[in-house]
Amino acid sequence: MSWLLPRFVLAALAVAMGAFVGLWAGKLFDIPLLAEALGAATAVGALVLIDAVRGHRLLIWLRGSQQELAPRDTGLWGELAYRMERAVREREKIIARERLQLEQFLSAIEASPNGVLMLDGQDHILWCNRVSADHFSLDPQRDLRQRITNLVRSPTFVAFLQAGHFEAPLLLSNVRGQGTLSVVVRCYGEGMRLVLSQDITERERADAMRRDFVANVSHEIRTPLTVLSGFIETMSSLPLTEAERRRVLTLMGQQTERMQGLVSDLLTLAQLEGSPRPAADRWVSLDALLTRIQSDAVALSAGKHQITVQPATQVELAGVESELLSAAANLVTNAVRYTPAGGQIDVVWRELPGGAGELSVQDTGLGIAREHLPRLAERFYRVDGSRSRETGGTGLGLSIVKHVVQRHGGELSIQSEAGKGSRFNLQFPPARVRHAGEPALGVEAAAWSGSEGVAVN
Repeated sequence: MSWLLPRFVLAALAVAMGAFVGLWAGKLFDIPLLAEALGAATAVGALVLIDAVRGHRLLIWLRGSQQELAPRDTGLWGELAYRMERAVREREKIIARERLQLEQFLSAIEASPNGVLMLDGQDHILWCNRVSADHFSLDPQRDLRQRITNLVRSPTFVAFLQAGHFEAPLLLSNVRGQGTLSVVVRCYGEGMRLVLSQDITERERADAMRRDFVANVSHEIRTPLTVLSGFIETMSSLPLTEAERRRVLTLMGQQTERMQGLVSDLLTLAQLEGSPRPAADRWVSLDALLTRIQSDAVALSAGKHQITVQPATQVELAGVESELLSAAANLVTNAVRYTPAGGQIDVVWRELPGGAGELSVQDTGLGIAREHLPRLAERFYRVDGSRSRETGGTGLGLSIVKHVVQRHGGELSIQSEAGKGSRFNLQFPPARVRHAGEPALGVEAAAWSGSEGVAVN
């Protein structure tokens, strides 16, 4: 009530001024009633004029941006101006706080790996994050307030929105290039919709690879089982000579070995995928590995090929000896199997810039067409299935090689051309390579940035 006393003082001053004017008018006109009326009007007019001026100043401030201070008057109008200014400032703080919360919320949605798209009741775009804009080929700024069905012309998507049945997600293909989107729509507010999109291309590819893997395993195992079943039926139902019986048993043994090799490779892949990355503090002599590889290759070749292995590299590799031996042996074995008699096979170690190293297996075999190179390390992928089975391959060798070299922080690269032979390279990072007796570079560098997938040249 601090404004009440100044108000009384102002009224008292107005009354005093009115009395003075009335007294002056009474002496001037000698009409008492006129003098009293003029004095009262003067007092009321003075109060109204002062209130009008102060109220006008407050209205001007309210009509403006309200960034400057409110009028600093005394009394009632000063109190009103102060209260209004404080209410305006509180409102600005609340709006700023809510705006900050909204920006943080939108930033969190922007960071989401999934697409988020907000539509009003007429399917106009209210907001979308960058992921959603990428999924539907939109511009987050230019396309605001545009109807989504005018921008995304996929008939499946348009029909999905118009139908209004959003219980199950929509699988949308080829919205942008090659890929598959899972689109979920949720209704909120008054007719508004939230469109959530997720790129499931990799998941679909993984599911397809899993289905293909199961089908391939079933096929690979069913074939020798069918052969064994036929031989068993033959031996149990038909009288065979000793030579025929030995031949059948030999073929049964071959099919059994084939199944054993397949199961062994599958178990190896499962162990590689399920075990942690090998530590970089266990060192294996490359020369010892190459010696064992050379002896196995010579035995498998039986003198049909010229096999050259680089001697005395004095290099050590950090990792699991059995895995490194398996990877290198797979490459050399493939070279022997797919190189015609009289061909050349070279196993060479090279030092790369920065301390990295590369083990190469090069042959003069039939070579591989360029279109097959990107898929060579896939499980059960064969350039020529019949030829691979004739040579005893399971279709898992290069998959094992790829997993081994990736687990050791390296990369498998393949260079080949049909009719001109092939070259398979195992590249190892500097932290896993050293000369005998030298200190290592450190465990922290063992994970090489180039350990994703297979490089094809």
